[in-house]
Amino acid sequence: MLRTLSIRDFVIVESIELEFSAGFTVFTGETGAGKSILIDALTLALGGRGDASVVREGAPKADITADFAVSEPARDWLVAHEFAVEEGGALLRRVIDNAGRSKAYINGVAATAAQLRELGDLLVDIHGQHAHQSLMKTEAQRVLLDGQSGAEAQARSVATAYKAWRALAKQLEEFESNAANVLYERERLEWQVNELEKLAVKPGEWAEVSNEQSRLSHAASLMEGAQEALAVISEAEDHPILSQLSSLNQKLGKLADIDSGLQAIVDLIEPARIQLQEAVYALNDYLDRVDLDPSRLRTVEARMDAIHSAARKFRVPEEQLPEEHARLAERLSQIAVASDMDGLRKQEEKLKAAYMAEAQRLSATRVTAAAQLGEAVTRAMQELNMTGGRFEVALHAGEPAAYGLEQVEFLVAGHAGVAARPLAKVASGGELARISLAISVITSNATTVPTLIFDEVDSGIGGGVAEVVGRLLRRLGQGRQVLCVTHLPQVASQAGQHFQVAKGTLDNGKTASRIDVLDAKSRVEEIARMLGGLEITATTRKHARELLAS
Repeated sequence: MLRTLSIRDFVIVESIELEFSAGFTVFTGETGAGKSILIDALTLALGGRGDASVVREGAPKADITADFAVSEPARDWLVAHEFAVEEGGALLRRVIDNAGRSKAYINGVAATAAQLRELGDLLVDIHGQHAHQSLMKTEAQRVLLDGQSGAEAQARSVATAYKAWRALAKQLEEFESNAANVLYERERLEWQVNELEKLAVKPGEWAEVSNEQSRLSHAASLMEGAQEALAVISEAEDHPILSQLSSLNQKLGKLADIDSGLQAIVDLIEPARIQLQEAVYALNDYLDRVDLDPSRLRTVEARMDAIHSAARKFRVPEEQLPEEHARLAERLSQIAVASDMDGLRKQEEKLKAAYMAEAQRLSATRVTAAAQLGEAVTRAMQELNMTGGRFEVALHAGEPAAYGLEQVEFLVAGHAGVAARPLAKVASGGELARISLAISVITSNATTVPTLIFDEVDSGIGGGVAEVVGRLLRRLGQGRQVLCVTHLPQVASQAGQHFQVAKGTLDNGKTASRIDVLDAKSRVEEIARMLGGLEITATTRKHARELLAS
């Protein structure tokens, strides 16, 4: 449940710190005092949209922090997303500066607005003051029914199955209408893949044959150069370098016996002699391997010509021919599978059958849920002074769609003896508000969300019905936390905790909202104000005390 709410520089709120208790809590105040601003601020902390307009005039940023005691699902979510669970709670914070930039935090760790919304869905369920308007929409009615029956996962499975089925069906339609082009494309790819398979270029082969061709075409020059180097170093008739260096090293070695100062020079020359000897071995080995081979040269050059021609034909660099072969082969495989009309039809039938099975299971769930919701709302309508009224959930069979096999439609009969008709066509404003409230209370009973918020959902209701509404909300508050913004004294009198919202003027002349927790005496004054307007009399105070005592 919501434990505390801190609001800084939000719209006309300068600074507010609120502590909440379990049960039924109401917010009251004069029109325009900012009652719904509290809900707007909490919505922002729960990941709602916000921009620079929410920042109080003259302030650098708006800052909203909400502290919740978390239930098991919310705790599991925090652990799964690696947000530390502190003192059994979740601290949600949202900051928006006057340039519209937004920051979000969960338990002090930076988060995204999407994560706030995801966690918020496990913590709070908000019924807005215009919720009854959404009841006019078929989609909203279907979502509400699925939510009431716990069929959201089934509905998602149906949508996924429908998407897979229709995607393949569309592909089949395209191939059937474009069969000639597909056949031409397949024949072209078969020829290309066959050409590259015959050539069979291996990865890295182009670099290998290029290097071998260069070596074979310059074999004579390479051999001549190596032999000349070998002669100069060790095989020349007239004092080869290696022989001279060995002789010189021997002479200096003898002289070093006489003067040790020459030994350092001997030590420098000896490694050079050893390196030259190694070079002789290497040159002899090279000459053994290099040979004039015109036949091999012709073979290598023919291979290079074939690879080069193929690269020009396929318009890719020579070294990329293996990758091009793999790409074309994959494309051919895809077209071969896709152009297998019989195979496609069988697969399409299989996916359709899977969709129908999922959709029929969802339909069965909806049939049961529709009957239960109809009965529950009908009972609530009797309490809300719609005696003899009846609520039904009709399921109209339709074409297969992402949402299932039926359209959901809410029907209502305002009193006994009349046929139920679509909600949007027969309900007056007051009736619609009462039906919306009944649905909200009933569906809230089915949810596991610990905190429920009703933002003026009692608008359009008055008199004895308002007292019934108050009792319904108080009853709902026995099992969870219920927060309600209301203008009805009959509703406010049923609450266990009462906040009054009022506007005042700051020292700088600007208007700001303030919120006070009302004690028993203050509650009498506030209920009396709600009953009698600006002029509070002894009679209205008496009536207020009676309401609070009821």
